[in-house]
Amino acid sequence: MSVAAAPFAAFVMDARSGKEIYAQNADTRLHPASLTKMMTLYMAFTAIERGQVRLDSKFTVTNHAAGQPPSKLGLKPGQRIELRYLIRAAAVKSANDAATAIGEGLAGSEPKFAAQMTAMARALGMRNTNFRNANGLTAEGHYSSARDMSLLGRRLFYDFPQYYSIFSRRSADAGIATVSSTNKRFLDAYEGADGIKTGYTRAAGFNLTASAKRGSKRIIATVLGGTSTAHRNSVMAQLLDAGFGSAPKNVREVRPATPDLLMVDRQVARRVQVARSEKVVPAAASAAQLSTSARPVSRASSATVLVTPAAIAAAVTKAQATARQSGSDTGARPIRKPGVPLTTASTKGSDDLGSPSTRPATRPEGDAASDTGSVSRPVPAPRRDQSASLARPATASLFLLSAAPPASENGIILTTADADDPATPEAMRVIRRDATGGADHAISLGRFASRTEAEQVLLRAGLQESASLGHAASHIDETRQGYEARFAGLSPEMARIACDRLAARHLSCTVDTP
Repeated sequence: MSVAAAPFAAFVMDARSGKEIYAQNADTRLHPASLTKMMTLYMAFTAIERGQVRLDSKFTVTNHAAGQPPSKLGLKPGQRIELRYLIRAAAVKSANDAATAIGEGLAGSEPKFAAQMTAMARALGMRNTNFRNANGLTAEGHYSSARDMSLLGRRLFYDFPQYYSIFSRRSADAGIATVSSTNKRFLDAYEGADGIKTGYTRAAGFNLTASAKRGSKRIIATVLGGTSTAHRNSVMAQLLDAGFGSAPKNVREVRPATPDLLMVDRQVARRVQVARSEKVVPAAASAAQLSTSARPVSRASSATVLVTPAAIAAAVTKAQATARQSGSDTGARPIRKPGVPLTTASTKGSDDLGSPSTRPATRPEGDAASDTGSVSRPVPAPRRDQSASLARPATASLFLLSAAPPASENGIILTTADADDPATPEAMRVIRRDATGGADHAISLGRFASRTEAEQVLLRAGLQESASLGHAASHIDETRQGYEARFAGLSPEMARIACDRLAARHLSCTVDTP
């Protein structure tokens, strides 16, 4: 068995119920990059609602915060700036200095804030997440999963509707500058999209947690490990389309329950002590420092494609067929004509950040975060246990468990009731198994001019024929005639059936015998 970092992960859920629609490497622990800022903002919104800080509270910028690498707002040491501007910069521009300033301002130091973030993650049911900083720059022991980030995105939507529209802004006034959205391309291109957060580092690849609404349906999805902004956005669009096509039109909305939080200084102090005692690898760390068992993703002529959509459950296909028979909307994405404004779902109220949540045109998209060193992807260990169902009895959506405590210079103390929950991450490794199961047949979908085009054909085929393809592995073989898209690891009967079904969908397909 080969040992390597998982190159790609995805998770799609019906936001109304929290029900899983599609999962691929969804619980594998990977670099979240700037998706981390979703939790930083969640913590800020929590503190505001508890009365511990206000939007106009001024935070003092430390040397550490001001010294964070781009993307950044341009904060200066000693500068005092209102929390509302830091929130806008972190959410819209994905500014690393602003996110760090939020964490230090709320908890007194970044290690303390990271411990609180991890405690909150546990309370929200995020089982494969551990934070080491507020901005998502690469650090040892800082990881999350596609499932966990989708869960967090759902929490932002339901728990803080008064602030949620910040994630759909194309630009925002951040006090010292007007900042442009890193997610503008996707928001403009996908009908109904209203958030949430992009992320990029060399170690993580191109990440995105997105939310979109069409009719009565809302889908939330996460992609980790995209090869480019265009690739990530294209894959996300197809996954959301599949989600809209498979989700039932009418479903009972199950709002997430209030997390089980306790104000316990002792537990947070224990987490902070552990966090301080562990070495934090800087962004410029080498691959060996990050993980001794990391392996670079191979770029050989016969490479495993980053996306293996054949892992989609057969239930998705059945749900799509049911949707078509019942006449419900299929989720097909209309093509927007040049010059025609995009119709998007309205947000739930204003974001309460002091200015209207309009969507003016802005400058082109920028990276959410950047590393300054050459770092490979992490080699995290997949957790065998799956997190519990997200559907819980509806309760109050805000964290007013008791009377809000008075503001303190020491910041907020948020932790879980589970005192035995380890703060130290487990040793991390990904084992990639041979998915062929002994089958030796393959099918070819043809040769294409570019690798991207071949990837898109494989993704389309996997989404449409997940049942017949089973756990076949998708490959792209680089030849003199172009990039050949193939599914391998099929029995003769499976290969014939899959080809027949793909041909019926007007996709070229031939069976390759050994």
